[in-house]
Amino acid sequence: MSHPIEAHGLVKYFGSLAALDGLDLTVQAGSVHGFLGPNGSGKSTTIRALLGLYNLDDGSIQVLGKNPATDAAAINRHIAYVPGDVSLWPAFTGQQVLDALAGLRGVRDVARERDLIERFSLDPSKRVRTYSTGNRRKVVLIAAFAAPVEILLLDEPTSGLDPLMENVFRQCVREAQEAGKTILLSSHILSEVQELCTDVTIIRDGKTVETGALNDLRHLAARQIRLSAPASELEALRAQLTSLYTGSSAVTITSDGADIVVEASDDDVPRVLELALGARLSDITCTPASLEDLFLRHYEAVAR
Repeated sequence: MSHPIEAHGLVKYFGSLAALDGLDLTVQAGSVHGFLGPNGSGKSTTIRALLGLYNLDDGSIQVLGKNPATDAAAINRHIAYVPGDVSLWPAFTGQQVLDALAGLRGVRDVARERDLIERFSLDPSKRVRTYSTGNRRKVVLIAAFAAPVEILLLDEPTSGLDPLMENVFRQCVREAQEAGKTILLSSHILSEVQELCTDVTIIRDGKTVETGALNDLRHLAARQIRLSAPASELEALRAQLTSLYTGSSAVTITSDGADIVVEASDDDVPRVLELALGARLSDITCTPASLEDLFLRHYEAVAR
């Protein structure tokens, strides 16, 4: 086994609907891997296939060197899963839920669990039926982060949490990575993924659109260059840029008040900056592409 999670050519039909249509996913050991896509793109279906909850119509999966279709019980002892929709035993207290989940796995870190209960400000003596959505989410997060496992599968893990608890969650992810755990994080909060993840896979309609180290994928999104000066000083530069890049798919030129805003690929940034410096502009801002830029720009390209 070269990677803790390897999936190739996954196909899964629900009736005539292809939830997965040749999807590939490789997660490196010790990474925090962002798993991105809109609702209905196949993220949750993929995670459930990794857990052995779905039988595939085609493709292959290896999790910790084993096939979830035949070795799910052995694999899941080494995985902690936080589902997107949390359903717990309503008559149980929070502590009883934690006891049950630890009992199913067969191993437990009681000290870590108590520390997380305090950090997430959970009252474990209350019954689940009295918990808010956020408190139910806290129970499964505590169970996952306290579990002595190798892999964390987190599906929309901060849904229902307030900003303070989201910060605690981020701290726990970093601690888990430092401890050598591998984390697959499915989230629609791009800022969260950008802050936490080292690698990203973007999917659409059950297919892998792009995958790789986040820093290596930024070439897919444009950098924004803002050029500020009195309108009279920008006029000649605007004409020069328009003449060079009209019809270019790699460079777009717009206006924001008196400013010129240029979105350019990494290859075109040096030339744009050279022209701006040649025009003796001193107010130049170049902003690197964000994960949101990457996601939206690449999705727009695929849609076209």
